[in-house]
Amino acid sequence: MTQTATRPQVPPPPSDLDPQPLDHATALPARFYADPAYVAVDRALIFDRGWQLIAHVCQLRNAGDHAIANFAGLPVIAVRGADNEIRVFHNVCRHRAGPIAQCDGLGAKALRCRYHGWTYTLEGVLRSAPEMGGAPDFVPSDIRLPQLSVRVWQGMVFACVDSAHAPDFDAFVAGIDARLGPDRGLEHYGHHHRVGYEVACNWKVYVDNYLEGYHVPHIHPGLNKLLDYRSYITETAEWYSYQFSPLESGDALYGAGDALYYWMWPNTMLNILPGRLQTNRIIPLGIDRCRVEFDFYYAMDESEAGVARRAADLSFSDEVQVEDLTICEDVQRGLSSGSYVPGRLNPLRENAVHHFHELLRRLYRTGA
Repeated sequence: MTQTATRPQVPPPPSDLDPQPLDHATALPARFYADPAYVAVDRALIFDRGWQLIAHVCQLRNAGDHAIANFAGLPVIAVRGADNEIRVFHNVCRHRAGPIAQCDGLGAKALRCRYHGWTYTLEGVLRSAPEMGGAPDFVPSDIRLPQLSVRVWQGMVFACVDSAHAPDFDAFVAGIDARLGPDRGLEHYGHHHRVGYEVACNWKVYVDNYLEGYHVPHIHPGLNKLLDYRSYITETAEWYSYQFSPLESGDALYGAGDALYYWMWPNTMLNILPGRLQTNRIIPLGIDRCRVEFDFYYAMDESEAGVARRAADLSFSDEVQVEDLTICEDVQRGLSSGSYVPGRLNPLRENAVHHFHELLRRLYRTGA
């Protein structure tokens, strides 16, 4: 009897979504940045289940003050109610999907959809609907705007669409308060200015770029002069990472101190310099397009020197952002070209990129 030789079982190749140790890690494959299917995947798995920044409390001081935002395709509105509570609602009328508000505002008495005039209380309950009085079984108070979970932390208003599947908020920010210390409370700043850019890249490209200082000497000559690259430190926590560097600039800009850059899952950045908080939200607009919104908050100083420092900060920030946006668009073209094979990450300088990619791999791998 002739026996047939059996072939040895060859193990399947490792998945590019398997966990990777930092010292041998590669970047994510190009498809996660270039395949249109990931627009819906990212919203469902990442953005709907993440805590997203919508406003600072200085924008919502009084009843009726409101701020709008885009949560990866879901329009939302934060409003301070007559009871002083801050709520976040879907910014979508329950009649025929018109916008409740189209811009930030102060002191509104109610929330009125401009399409057909349906009007809601500041607590999100329909108060009136023109010419609907004769509609059978139509009870305005039965109609409410869908509401998100809200947490106010360090003066910043975060909201979540699906908090049942989101990180616990206390775990989400664990350790940041202690790192900031009592002298750098972010709730004391005042809102001053917003700048937005539309960028021809996937939102993850912009986050990747933010998470490492490896590119600073090559892309940001002006910023590199202010930071001490040799002392540049990047640390990771469960749901965020931060970058730290001593900072040396003239008194006309920031003075001396330190620069602290926080990234918070999935799309919030806090850029903290002496006398200034800059928040940064990355809003996906498509597979190869995103909007980057910067809000600048400053220590309250209306002196001539304070006004001049703010102007200098805005100018310098714009210079740095244009440098970042340009390279991010170049990277997106490379990722979409069909040429790219994931390269090795630098364990020293790209540990926060690895941390972000491992969070993404886990969600894409498990769907939870």
